Amino acid sequence: MAAPRFHLVSLGCAKNTVDSESMAALLARDGFQPESQAARADVLIVNTCGFIAPARDESIETLRRLAAAKRPGQLLIAAGCLTQRYGADVVRQVPGIDGLLGTRRWMDIVELVRGLRSDGGPSARYDLPSAETVGQDERGVLRASVAGASAYLKIADGCRRPCAFCAIPLIKGTAVSRPLETLVDEVRQLEGQGVREVILIAQDTTDYGHDLGVKDGLPTLLETMLQAAPRIDWFRLLYAYPGAVSERLIDVMASEPRLLPYLDMPLQHAHPAVLRRMRRPANMTAVIRTLERMRQAMPRMALRTTFIVGYPGETEAEFDELMAFVEAMRFDRMGVFTFSFEPGTTSEPLGDPVPAEVKEERRRRLMERQQQISLEVNQSHVGRVLPVLIEGSDGGLSLGRSYRDAPEIDGMVIVEGEIPVGEMVPVRISGAMAYDLTGVVEREAAKIILETSSYRAR
Repeated sequence: MAAPRFHLVSLGCAKNTVDSESMAALLARDGFQPESQAARADVLIVNTCGFIAPARDESIETLRRLAAAKRPGQLLIAAGCLTQRYGADVVRQVPGIDGLLGTRRWMDIVELVRGLRSDGGPSARYDLPSAETVGQDERGVLRASVAGASAYLKIADGCRRPCAFCAIPLIKGTAVSRPLETLVDEVRQLEGQGVREVILIAQDTTDYGHDLGVKDGLPTLLETMLQAAPRIDWFRLLYAYPGAVSERLIDVMASEPRLLPYLDMPLQHAHPAVLRRMRRPANMTAVIRTLERMRQAMPRMALRTTFIVGYPGETEAEFDELMAFVEAMRFDRMGVFTFSFEPGTTSEPLGDPVPAEVKEERRRRLMERQQQISLEVNQSHVGRVLPVLIEGSDGGLSLGRSYRDAPEIDGMVIVEGEIPVGEMVPVRISGAMAYDLTGVVEREAAKIILETSSYRAR
């Protein structure tokens, strides 16, 4: 008898992708085989995103498409963030769903599939077991998503921050850090698989260890990982919280060549009054001091941030202050989102009073200014030699990323010649665009890959 097959669609962020890979690993362990074509699978799974309205719409549309094409005997399971928060609504909007699985119990995927396949009839299973946080009984699967020579490694889940606009605590519960010993074992596994870049992710990486009673636990985790996996070239940090980037973390980043001088720290706004309404850190003097401290310690530091425009009550003067802040700080990378009204969050009483056209106009103005800043920052790298991790090649060109580029969200380095995927090569930058760089391999500078000065010097 042929092994049963599953088709899994993963929507949303990298953290969701890790959950999807973990579910796939559990199914494979149970004898299922992955199937790229939905029509040929026995089980269809959509790991949904429920963060903001556009993501919810995409999840519902994906489920509807698969439900409409379901053949007799196929099972359709809605998993993830959307079902965790809106399970009953999902079933009502998408007839044909056979099972629900919330993001807090992703590790129950095998039990759910087994139950549905053994029922012998049309009965569906919509139970979402009560769970205050994301479960820690991870069934021994690697909590990472590997793509090429890079891997996302989830170090924690959930969030305890009080941001008024965010539904993550409603979806996943408070922060739960994964044990240091488990993470060290997993980074060694990734090293054994030939991974060259490990990207540490969580809702808030700088909060790692708080629930374990460890103060400022992220630097300790980083130092332990670096020692445990000496053959991994790059470690990258995403999702730092303003006010939680400690002096020790900066010192560790500045002193460890394999810990990239790159940080994604979503600030969300720059006007203290807006930040207070958001229930975010509003001491901009402290924020600026932290940014300056990082740049002093690591002069080639690449800083990424995100902002929300059109938050309830945002005036033109408050937006102008955000524009001035972006002009002064000159971030390497930046994302801008318009405010998305989320029922159930603490911002709900504020409503959504800023007109959509005003939100979009502010988003456009801010991004246009950032594009020019990004171009100028990129142009400053022309003539330098940067290590580049190759991710693909075709037509006489290769695409890769430097230390300044996180996967999916940042730019690329376009390199002359076709270079094998997974190689790290020294590239002399010859051209700059708003988001991407171009360059040529400089073979005689091969040692540059191991030289800290290649991306930390002035």
